Amino acid sequence: MRYCLFLFATFCALDLSAAERPNIVLIMADDLGFADLGCYGSEILTPNLDAVAAQGLRFSQFYNTAKCHSSRVSLLTGMYCDQAGGASLSRGATIAEVLGQSGYSTAMVGKWHLDRQPTDFGFQRYWGHLSGATNFFTGDDSFRYNGAKFQVPKMLNGRPFYTTHAIGDFALKFLDEATAKEDPFLLYVAFNAPHYPLQAPEADVKKCDGRYDGGWDELRQTRYAKQLKSGLIDKKFKLSERPKHIPAWSSLSAQERQWESDRMEVYAAMVQVMDENIGRMIAKLKAKGVWEETLFLFCADNGGCPFERTRGRYLKPWDPKSYWTYDASWAHASNTPFRLYKQNQHEGGISSPLIAHWPNGMLTEAGSITQQPGHLIDFLATFIDVAAAKYPTQIGERRIEPLMGKSLLPILQGKERQPHENLYFHFGTDRALRNGPWKIVSAKLGRWELYNMEKDRTEIRDLAKQYPNKVQTMAAEWFRIAKDVDRLKGRQLAPVKQNLSKISFRKDTSKQNQSDKD
Repeated sequence: MRYCLFLFATFCALDLSAAERPNIVLIMADDLGFADLGCYGSEILTPNLDAVAAQGLRFSQFYNTAKCHSSRVSLLTGMYCDQAGGASLSRGATIAEVLGQSGYSTAMVGKWHLDRQPTDFGFQRYWGHLSGATNFFTGDDSFRYNGAKFQVPKMLNGRPFYTTHAIGDFALKFLDEATAKEDPFLLYVAFNAPHYPLQAPEADVKKCDGRYDGGWDELRQTRYAKQLKSGLIDKKFKLSERPKHIPAWSSLSAQERQWESDRMEVYAAMVQVMDENIGRMIAKLKAKGVWEETLFLFCADNGGCPFERTRGRYLKPWDPKSYWTYDASWAHASNTPFRLYKQNQHEGGISSPLIAHWPNGMLTEAGSITQQPGHLIDFLATFIDVAAAKYPTQIGERRIEPLMGKSLLPILQGKERQPHENLYFHFGTDRALRNGPWKIVSAKLGRWELYNMEKDRTEIRDLAKQYPNKVQTMAAEWFRIAKDVDRLKGRQLAPVKQNLSKISFRKDTSKQNQSDKD
């Protein structure tokens, strides 16, 4: 038995002084929109995550940083990205380092997308790729296994190599190793799915054949209706309109509709294969008898991706040489009911699912939904709380910055958590700040917009002209945090313009590697 010798005050409220510290399984999807799981309104078949949600807790206001690498920094360190030193993590302590010092065994599987590799930052076991995106069938030269170069095989465990299946395979291997020990364990699983290139096994794609022939306008309506019915979205939050840079589905030719339907089918297949592998992990945890004592969390790094970068349009998506993406049109549906996408700090970019499940530790009603806001920066604080760990001030030559996150444990206990005074958002020239119900947001240095999140979560009614003093006060706070906490410099601190930014994504032809890094 792994008994907890010291518990924080909030943890004591659970009356678990004689209970084991939980194992922790943290799963992150890549470029998954808010509405892309069945339990968040989707038609995509995700029975395993839906079942977890039915017994656990869903967050309706959980935030990320709207971009791949910055969300990973925040998840790992409990800080804003540049505050932690960006991809170098030079001012941050990772979840693996903190829990490892508290007696946890630590393992990671999947996409790293930061400097060096996970075994340099406290993960005792690692398999995956260091790159921001990879060919799902052939991989790339960044794959590593416990610090050593891993040559991607043509076959793995009796079937053709496919990255999502391989992530599942190594997650099971690490779970076998972890459960053979007496120590509690941390397993961080970072799927690359459904990030482009849109590639999936032929049989899985064909399961989705014809599902999206109705188009994105119809899909958003059906997803929104499902969100309202489940209580995930309050009916006072109206569905945001299709923006001008997205054509009406009815305006497309039959040939274009077929192409668009085809690529959304591949996206859906990728999500379904990911859910299948999550189901394998859950089955393993149950078979090992540790499911009840495991804190299980599922999240995503940003909203749906709007970048049109398809190459080889006429190659089948199960051909390793194919390179499909979907663009803003389907991303708009992925992010139902919100506006904009990955990289933007509007709700469509920063809102993602969070499913929490912990039979031995949670006190919320099965299948409940919380409206309390949370953020990726809150994970480390939560893990410190439940593991009775200590937050370090120094690791090797790294001087560690103060933790920005706040424990989610009160929410898991069914209580009202003292909220963050402010939640700060930044990527490139997209910015936002949330203070209580109020949010200011700027896209591409466009002027500040102001929204009341309690009345208008879908950001339809801009109140900036009605409350200019509030905008000014909140903008000053954004710049203070950006400069003094997040350590931004130069153009990242440029003042916003006085006009709204014009946003268009359908002709985005930027290079893939730029997208993966920024």
